[in-house]
Amino acid sequence: MENKLLEDMEYIGDIPEGWKWVKLGEIAEIKTGKTNSQDSDEMGNYPLFDRSRVIKRSKKFLFDTEAVIIPGEGKEFIPRYYNGKFDLHQRTYAIFNFKKSIPKFIYYNILLNKDILKYFATGSTVLSLRLEHFLNFPIILPPIEEQKAIVDVLSSIDDKIELLHRQNKTLEEMAMTLFRQWFIEPTKDGLPDGWEEVSLGDSELSQIIPSGIKKFEGFKTYLATGDVEGTLIKGGVEITYNNRPLRANMQPEKYSVWFAKKEGVRKLLMFDDYSNTDKYILSTGFTGLKTNELSHYYIWCFILSEDFQDIKDSMVSGSVQPDIPNEAVSQIFIPRPPNEVLLSFNNKVKPLFTKIQFNNSQIQTLEKLRDTLLPKLMSGEIRVKI
Repeated sequence: MENKLLEDMEYIGDIPEGWKWVKLGEIAEIKTGKTNSQDSDEMGNYPLFDRSRVIKRSKKFLFDTEAVIIPGEGKEFIPRYYNGKFDLHQRTYAIFNFKKSIPKFIYYNILLNKDILKYFATGSTVLSLRLEHFLNFPIILPPIEEQKAIVDVLSSIDDKIELLHRQNKTLEEMAMTLFRQWFIEPTKDGLPDGWEEVSLGDSELSQIIPSGIKKFEGFKTYLATGDVEGTLIKGGVEITYNNRPLRANMQPEKYSVWFAKKEGVRKLLMFDDYSNTDKYILSTGFTGLKTNELSHYYIWCFILSEDFQDIKDSMVSGSVQPDIPNEAVSQIFIPRPPNEVLLSFNNKVKPLFTKIQFNNSQIQTLEKLRDTLLPKLMSGEIRVKI
């Protein structure tokens, strides 16, 4: 079936005059990594890409080029564009030495059509791709100048998205620095006068939100844990009250923070007084904490901290799907500072997180714009003036 599809790819749809169907192996060289994890070194100078797209460091490099890198195993075959010296694990592919094509154009083309790779992949537990799948991958190729114009449009959007991500990282680092200065360092040698220890899940600072949602009309967006990356909403599906997944049973509230229960997973959400909580229903894979205007950002920064992630992972239970139960969350104790300390901290960090939320909204808008333009530009439905 897959060979027939590849043989007939030149007949797949109409394309503009001057564009043509090619196989990826006709316009680029493709190699897989020859290294293994023992070659990885945290003190190395070069990125080492593995099949899960995690970047480690390596003391050596196999490639010094502009390339598109794709994992050869996994559930999603999402490409990455990279330009420079890098190394590869086995089962990860590098596409380079492009002929009559712009590397970043090929990146966007594969990004759009990655489901074709999933169609070719084999394996019952972990999907796997062979070199011939990449060699035969179908590409619609416009003239070189039009490729450059398309890349300029899409890259300008991605550059804005990347800039907003960098701003958010800086803003979060600033907030977390203040958190450590105000709440971690003062408690290293014991609690200061007027402070006390309280339960994270059952105190005036925060309380566990029970499962259950109110009946609603129309549509809401359901967020599973897989729809969140870090602190960003990256997906979601529309649901009605009567047609919703069984796990769609958590209702976000104003002044609440949420974290994925599963061990080793860091997926976090925060809803403030300016958040549209009526828009979403969350999965029972999240634990929610109801905060208040005074404690909100203190609790949020604690949830963002590495200390919380370590504590959470140390308290999971269950053999099939280890996660942290509500009873364990109530056994996590945190310092309770005086109200005036919490108020002063809020005044300093709320503007930082307000800006992060605004940036996140811009990121979502730009991603939707890019995802709308991508198939239209790649098919020639929308043409860019040269």
